[in-house]
This record gives sequence, C-alpha cells and structure tokens, in this order.
Amino acid sequence: MGVMSIVWMIIVGFVVGLLARFFYPGAVDLGFWMTTGLGIAGSVVGGLLSGMIWKTPDGRFHPGGFVISLIGALILLWGYLNFVK
Repeated sequence: MGVMSIVWMIIVGFVVGLLARFFYPGAVDLGFWMTTGLGIAGSVVGGLLSGMIWKTPDGRFHPGGFVISLIGALILLWGYLNFVK
C-alpha cells in the first residue's frame, strides 16, 4: 500500500463520512478524524455486507463500493449515536 493509496483512503473516507452525517437525521457532532474514520470503517462494514450478499470469484475481501460504504457508515453512525454516545 503506497502513500497515495493512504491519501485516497482518507479523502474517500472523509467524503463518505460527510455524506453519512448529511443523510443521518438530526445533528451529528463529529470532528474531522471521527468523520474520516466513520467513512473508512463504513467501507469495511459495507465490504463485509456485500461479501455476504455477493460472493467474490477469488474469495478475498474487497472494500465496499461508494454506495455500500455509505450504507455501512450509516449503520455505524446509528450504532454510535444510539449505544455509545
């Protein structure tokens, strides 16, 4: 994993986290790093969910696409706001 891969992962994670905060009803107070972590973790959760629904030909884990990542981030945000906070 190169430096540019990490930079793109942070950028895409931040965008997905921002969209999840936008689509979640009510005010969500998260900083930059929590929003970015939410988007990155949403991609992991989305990848796990999509792996259960659609099997990959090689059987390896693939991170979720943009929409699946957003769904995963919304699930994590709901869990965070209802059970942790």
